[in-house]
Amino acid sequence: QGEEYGILTLHENEDIRSAIEILIYGLKGMAAYADHCQILGKHDDEVYGFFHKALAATVDPTLGLMDFVGLTMECGKHNLTIMGLLNEGHVERYGHPVPTKVQLGTKAGKAILVSGHDLLMLEELLKQTEGKGINIYTHGEMLPAHGYPGLKKYSHLVGNFGGAWQDQHKEFPEFPGAIIFNTNCIQKPADSYTGRLFTWGLVAWPNIQHIEGWDFSPVIDKALSLPGFDEAPGKEILVGFGHNAVLGVADKVIEAVKGGAVKHFFLIGGCDGAKPGRNYYTEFAEKVPQDCVILTLACGKYRFNKLDFGDIGGIPRLLDIGQCNDAYSAIQIAVALAGAFECGVNDLPLSMVLSWYEQKAVVILLTLLHLGIKNIKLGPSLPAFITPNVLNFLVENFNIAPITTPDQDLKQ
Repeated sequence: QGEEYGILTLHENEDIRSAIEILIYGLKGMAAYADHCQILGKHDDEVYGFFHKALAATVDPTLGLMDFVGLTMECGKHNLTIMGLLNEGHVERYGHPVPTKVQLGTKAGKAILVSGHDLLMLEELLKQTEGKGINIYTHGEMLPAHGYPGLKKYSHLVGNFGGAWQDQHKEFPEFPGAIIFNTNCIQKPADSYTGRLFTWGLVAWPNIQHIEGWDFSPVIDKALSLPGFDEAPGKEILVGFGHNAVLGVADKVIEAVKGGAVKHFFLIGGCDGAKPGRNYYTEFAEKVPQDCVILTLACGKYRFNKLDFGDIGGIPRLLDIGQCNDAYSAIQIAVALAGAFECGVNDLPLSMVLSWYEQKAVVILLTLLHLGIKNIKLGPSLPAFITPNVLNFLVENFNIAPITTPDQDLKQ
């Protein structure tokens, strides 16, 4: 039955099948962001209508390749709307992110680790743990939470533990408290921590306790029963460079570019993964010239965000924009800089070097293509569902290229 109804039966034409797969991945990514929006009370009926239109198209035998190319671009357009709504929801509730130092060490006391993407769930947990002697740590894509005034005001939001999602089997056994996931990125839990692992929202795992609703008492009780951390201060890193923070010092940035102090910007980010070859992004960041600024977002940042990059005339050389959905902020920064320099985004001294892993990275790429952004480098490998003809279309129209080596790509 699987062969009868599998991916390879979507369409007999492999290029149309490829375009349908890109569209489906894009829809899945946009659905994840739309769900976050709904939790924050943000909705868009036009976007919901597009889901129906696009899914219906995938089973319409009369449509050709260019019809599906058009639908993928339309998906990118609607995702820009959704990312904008999500940004609006976060800012209305927590204020604009501000540059903030985040502790990577540990504070003495009981501990809960929050992994995922959902800021509202984190806020509710912070409220319920206030005054209980429990310290809250972020993990993975929750790191940007520290930059929001409405969340950083909680003194028991104390730091970030661990790195990107693929290291959880190594890191979670060492966390001496309760752990809760609020969206994707869970891996099959190891026996060493299943008894103190919880899920919430859309993420779940067999035999792992799932929290329904907003009462986190089981997580809190588990944390109180566990030893917690000893005091062990560590390195600090900076987060909170959303578009509002960066554009607040836009005159300084523009002056640095016009004066020659800043020669180029590199956006290095996206989804991380365990596949060999992802050390490319660490090496690339290390080799970026000293007169260049690195913008980063999503969990790909963990490849290099603990390195010391210094600053250029007071402008940090590494600016952490936020979560994967904060690609919206990166777009606002690029558009504003293009306006200031009276040029198009593609004419800016800006290179995008992106890592992809799953559907949200796909839909962000579709948004960038919808905006006409060209010359993106994509890695560590190209998606298996992209056929040679579809790749040629992307190369000819957008000059997308797979990554090669850091040295070679930096020369370009």
